[in-house]
Amino acid sequence: MKILVAMSGGVDSSVAAALLREEGHDVIGATMQLLPSDGHGSHAEIDAGQVAHRLGIPYYLLDFRDIFTREVIADFCREYSLGRTPNPCITCNRYIKFGALWERARELGADYIATGHHARVEQDAATGRYLLKKGVDIQKDQSYFLCQLTREQLSHTLFPVGNLTKEKVRQMAGELELSFADKPESHEICFIPDDDYAEFLNSHMPQAARPGPILDELGNVLGEHRGIISYTIGQRQGLGIAAAEPLYVTAIEPEQNAVVVGTKERTYGRELIASNVNWIATDRPVHPIRVKAKVRYRHPEAEAFVNTMDDGSVFVRFDEPQMAITPGQAIVFYDGDTVLGGGIISRQGSQR
Repeated sequence: MKILVAMSGGVDSSVAAALLREEGHDVIGATMQLLPSDGHGSHAEIDAGQVAHRLGIPYYLLDFRDIFTREVIADFCREYSLGRTPNPCITCNRYIKFGALWERARELGADYIATGHHARVEQDAATGRYLLKKGVDIQKDQSYFLCQLTREQLSHTLFPVGNLTKEKVRQMAGELELSFADKPESHEICFIPDDDYAEFLNSHMPQAARPGPILDELGNVLGEHRGIISYTIGQRQGLGIAAAEPLYVTAIEPEQNAVVVGTKERTYGRELIASNVNWIATDRPVHPIRVKAKVRYRHPEAEAFVNTMDDGSVFVRFDEPQMAITPGQAIVFYDGDTVLGGGIISRQGSQR
């Protein structure tokens, strides 16, 4: 079986390639070039190339800069200009890593693509349907970021480290004598230098960095913001407002170029509408279903009802109020360790 492994230069994808090689597969290593190069090669490219050489597998540097700019960076900027807080990793997974990369893999004769994600793909014996499941290491599980993958994409995807703990992955990297076996994980977005969102967005769309009013929920002006691109729902720091009690961002109103703030209690809500819903483990439900759902990657799962509407979007009502339900973020539905599906939050519902 010929498998193309997306190699980021990190521990997980390197071990994924090694595992597949040990199993006797015909493995190809590839790094996706997503950002402008200085001509010397990025650390990821250098590390991935060295691992491929050590494993004795062919290695390719694939240029996806144009499609990455068009599908991921442009979407990221557009969403922020609309007062939303997008998750670009989800967009990248759908269109780049498991979309454009698969097309290139097929050109190279590959039967599957593999990545270092902590998740699992299983085929349901009864239905033949491909399922997305959580990684064994729950603390490192990345199924949330894969919620927009289709069943067709999952049918030719492998996650070799999904059955391993992160500790075991690092141990195996050490046994392979990888110099970066203990390299700390990066939690930054790859195209945001120094994790400075505001500076990046200001340079790409300065019109969205216009100052405007900070309002309370009655419409009273409390101060001035630095541009809606610098704020997200639930944010407390950086408001620059003196108040008797801490204030948090409760809403962003792009039409008014306004940021709305309130008490922490006002950041909680029970309901939301989500669009672009991708159902994986089930067809689109005809009747309301009971699920566990999470509204951000680091949020805990919570009990909820999901009701599908005529246009394919869903109405979600949680049993208990959730903090910082944020338009632009993904909501992912789970049944145990199985991902039922996921969509993008389009608006909040009622407060508690």
